[in-house]
Amino acid sequence: MTGKEMTKKIATLAMALAAVGLLGACSSNSSEPIPTTTSGAAPTSASVAVTSTSAAVTPGSPAAMLAATPWETTSATDAHGAAVPLTDDNVTNYVGFAYFKADGTFTMFNLDDTPKMHGDWSVSPDGRTRTIVAKNDAGQEQFTRVVDIVTLNDKDFTYRVYPTADDKTVYFDIIHTPTTHPEPTR
Repeated sequence: MTGKEMTKKIATLAMALAAVGLLGACSSNSSEPIPTTTSGAAPTSASVAVTSTSAAVTPGSPAAMLAATPWETTSATDAHGAAVPLTDDNVTNYVGFAYFKADGTFTMFNLDDTPKMHGDWSVSPDGRTRTIVAKNDAGQEQFTRVVDIVTLNDKDFTYRVYPTADDKTVYFDIIHTPTTHPEPTR
Protein backbone atom coordinates (compact mmCIF):
# COMPACT_ATOMS: atom_id res chain seq x y z
CA MET A 1 0.00 0.00 0.00
CA THR A 2 1.42 3.37 -0.95
CA GLY A 3 1.69 6.29 1.44
CA LYS A 4 -1.01 8.11 -0.52
CA GLU A 5 -3.41 5.15 -0.22
CA MET A 6 -2.67 4.86 3.51
CA THR A 7 -3.29 8.60 4.02
CA LYS A 8 -6.60 8.31 2.16
CA LYS A 9 -7.68 5.33 4.30
CA ILE A 10 -6.73 7.16 7.51
CA ALA A 11 -8.62 10.29 6.40
CA THR A 12 -11.68 8.19 5.54
CA LEU A 13 -11.53 6.42 8.90
CA ALA A 14 -11.22 9.76 10.71
CA MET A 15 -14.29 11.08 8.87
CA ALA A 16 -16.20 7.90 9.75
CA LEU A 17 -15.29 8.21 13.41
CA ALA A 18 -16.31 11.87 13.40
CA ALA A 19 -19.67 10.95 11.83
CA VAL A 20 -20.25 8.25 14.44
CA GLY A 21 -19.40 10.75 17.18
CA LEU A 22 -21.84 13.29 15.76
CA LEU A 23 -24.57 10.69 15.48
CA GLY A 24 -23.91 9.53 19.04
CA ALA A 25 -24.06 13.09 20.34
CA CYS A 26 -27.43 13.55 18.66
CA SER A 27 -28.92 10.25 19.77
CA SER A 28 -31.69 9.83 22.24
CA ASN A 29 -31.44 7.89 25.49
CA SER A 30 -34.90 6.51 24.78
CA SER A 31 -35.41 2.82 24.07
CA GLU A 32 -37.56 3.77 21.07
CA PRO A 33 -35.97 3.20 17.62
CA ILE A 34 -34.04 6.17 16.32
CA PRO A 35 -35.62 7.56 13.15
CA THR A 36 -33.22 6.93 10.29
CA THR A 37 -33.16 7.32 6.59
CA THR A 38 -34.28 3.99 5.23
CA SER A 39 -35.10 2.72 1.84
CA GLY A 40 -38.12 0.91 0.59
CA ALA A 41 -38.47 -0.45 -2.93
CA ALA A 42 -35.92 1.94 -4.39
CA PRO A 43 -32.55 2.63 -2.77
CA THR A 44 -32.05 6.12 -1.39
CA SER A 45 -29.08 7.95 0.02
CA ALA A 46 -28.84 8.60 3.72
CA SER A 47 -28.26 12.15 4.87
CA VAL A 48 -25.21 11.09 6.88
CA ALA A 49 -23.39 8.00 5.71
CA VAL A 50 -20.01 6.42 6.10
CA THR A 51 -18.74 5.58 2.62
CA SER A 52 -15.88 3.35 3.66
CA THR A 53 -15.46 1.03 6.59
CA SER A 54 -11.89 -0.10 6.25
CA ALA A 55 -11.44 -0.58 10.00
CA ALA A 56 -11.78 -4.08 11.41
CA VAL A 57 -14.86 -5.04 13.40
CA THR A 58 -14.44 -4.72 17.18
CA PRO A 59 -14.86 -8.09 18.94
CA GLY A 60 -18.03 -8.28 21.03
CA SER A 61 -19.70 -5.41 19.17
CA PRO A 62 -23.04 -5.61 17.31
CA ALA A 63 -21.01 -5.45 14.09
CA ALA A 64 -19.03 -8.52 15.20
CA MET A 65 -22.33 -10.39 15.67
CA LEU A 66 -23.35 -9.55 12.10
CA ALA A 67 -19.95 -10.58 10.71
CA ALA A 68 -19.88 -13.85 12.67
CA THR A 69 -21.90 -15.85 10.15
CA PRO A 70 -23.32 -15.71 6.62
CA TRP A 71 -27.04 -14.87 6.56
CA GLU A 72 -29.94 -16.07 4.42
CA THR A 73 -33.27 -14.30 4.06
CA THR A 74 -35.77 -16.86 5.33
CA SER A 75 -38.98 -14.87 5.83
CA ALA A 76 -40.61 -11.47 6.04
CA THR A 77 -43.51 -9.97 7.97
CA ASP A 78 -45.60 -6.84 7.61
CA ALA A 79 -46.41 -4.19 10.21
CA HIS A 80 -49.17 -6.43 11.60
CA GLY A 81 -46.85 -9.43 12.00
CA ALA A 82 -48.40 -11.32 9.09
CA ALA A 83 -46.11 -13.43 6.91
CA VAL A 84 -45.24 -11.89 3.54
CA PRO A 85 -44.04 -14.11 0.67
CA LEU A 86 -40.40 -13.46 -0.28
CA THR A 87 -41.63 -12.93 -3.83
CA ASP A 88 -43.78 -9.94 -2.76
CA ASP A 89 -42.77 -6.70 -4.52
CA ASN A 90 -42.24 -5.01 -1.13
CA VAL A 91 -39.60 -7.49 0.01
CA THR A 92 -38.10 -9.24 -3.02
CA ASN A 93 -35.27 -6.67 -3.36
CA TYR A 94 -34.00 -7.68 0.10
CA VAL A 95 -33.96 -11.47 -0.39
CA GLY A 96 -30.74 -13.45 -0.71
CA PHE A 97 -27.50 -14.48 0.95
CA ALA A 98 -25.38 -11.86 2.73
CA TYR A 99 -21.73 -12.13 3.71
CA PHE A 100 -20.56 -9.34 6.05
CA LYS A 101 -16.80 -9.50 6.45
CA ALA A 102 -14.87 -8.28 9.48
CA ASP A 103 -12.91 -5.84 7.28
CA GLY A 104 -16.10 -3.81 6.66
CA THR A 105 -16.89 -5.14 3.18
CA PHE A 106 -19.87 -7.23 2.12
CA THR A 107 -21.18 -9.28 -0.76
CA MET A 108 -24.79 -10.26 -1.39
CA PHE A 109 -26.18 -12.84 -3.76
CA ASN A 110 -29.65 -13.79 -4.91
CA LEU A 111 -30.95 -17.18 -3.76
CA ASP A 112 -29.86 -18.64 -7.14
CA ASP A 113 -26.26 -17.52 -6.35
CA THR A 114 -26.24 -14.72 -8.93
CA PRO A 115 -24.45 -11.56 -7.73
CA LYS A 116 -26.69 -8.94 -6.13
CA MET A 117 -24.34 -6.25 -4.78
CA HIS A 118 -21.14 -5.60 -2.90
CA GLY A 119 -19.48 -2.72 -1.08
CA ASP A 120 -18.93 -1.49 2.48
CA TRP A 121 -21.04 -1.98 5.59
CA SER A 122 -21.27 -0.87 9.19
CA VAL A 123 -23.49 -1.28 12.24
CA SER A 124 -23.98 1.65 14.59
CA PRO A 125 -22.14 1.15 17.91
CA ASP A 126 -25.48 0.82 19.72
CA GLY A 127 -26.61 -1.90 17.28
CA ARG A 128 -29.71 0.00 16.19
CA THR A 129 -28.92 0.56 12.49
CA ARG A 130 -27.05 -1.14 9.68
CA THR A 131 -25.63 0.82 6.77
CA ILE A 132 -24.53 -0.58 3.44
CA VAL A 133 -22.77 1.39 0.75
CA ALA A 134 -23.18 -0.52 -2.52
CA LYS A 135 -20.40 -0.05 -5.04
CA ASN A 136 -19.88 -0.99 -8.65
CA ASP A 137 -16.89 -3.05 -9.80
CA ALA A 138 -14.86 0.16 -10.21
CA GLY A 139 -15.43 0.96 -6.51
CA GLN A 140 -17.78 3.88 -7.19
CA GLU A 141 -20.66 4.34 -4.75
CA GLN A 142 -24.02 3.36 -6.24
CA PHE A 143 -26.29 3.97 -3.24
CA THR A 144 -26.41 3.96 0.55
CA ARG A 145 -29.09 2.13 2.50
CA VAL A 146 -29.61 2.59 6.24
CA VAL A 147 -32.09 0.29 7.98
CA ASP A 148 -33.33 -0.08 11.54
CA ILE A 149 -32.20 -3.33 13.16
CA VAL A 150 -35.08 -5.11 14.88
CA THR A 151 -33.13 -8.16 16.08
CA LEU A 152 -29.45 -9.08 15.91
CA ASN A 153 -28.25 -12.17 17.74
CA ASP A 154 -26.64 -15.50 16.82
CA LYS A 155 -29.94 -16.93 15.51
CA ASP A 156 -31.69 -13.95 13.90
CA PHE A 157 -30.86 -10.79 12.00
CA THR A 158 -34.01 -8.82 11.23
CA TYR A 159 -34.15 -5.32 9.82
CA ARG A 160 -37.04 -3.05 8.91
CA VAL A 161 -37.75 -1.37 5.56
CA TYR A 162 -40.35 1.25 4.75
CA PRO A 163 -41.92 1.42 1.25
CA THR A 164 -42.45 5.15 1.84
CA ALA A 165 -39.68 6.69 3.94
CA ASP A 166 -41.92 9.26 5.65
CA ASP A 167 -44.67 6.76 6.59
CA LYS A 168 -43.46 4.69 9.54
CA THR A 169 -46.83 2.91 9.95
CA VAL A 170 -46.25 0.72 6.88
CA TYR A 171 -43.15 -1.44 7.04
CA PHE A 172 -41.76 -4.88 6.38
CA ASP A 173 -39.36 -6.81 8.59
CA ILE A 174 -36.81 -8.79 6.60
CA ILE A 175 -35.76 -11.86 8.60
CA HIS A 176 -32.43 -13.63 8.14
CA THR A 177 -31.04 -16.72 9.80
CA PRO A 178 -27.49 -18.10 9.79
CA THR A 179 -26.60 -20.30 6.84
CA THR A 180 -23.81 -22.67 5.93
CA HIS A 181 -24.29 -21.78 2.26
CA PRO A 182 -20.79 -21.17 0.87
CA GLU A 183 -20.18 -17.72 -0.57
CA PRO A 184 -20.45 -17.88 -4.37
CA THR A 185 -17.65 -16.41 -6.43
CA ARG A 186 -18.40 -13.15 -8.16
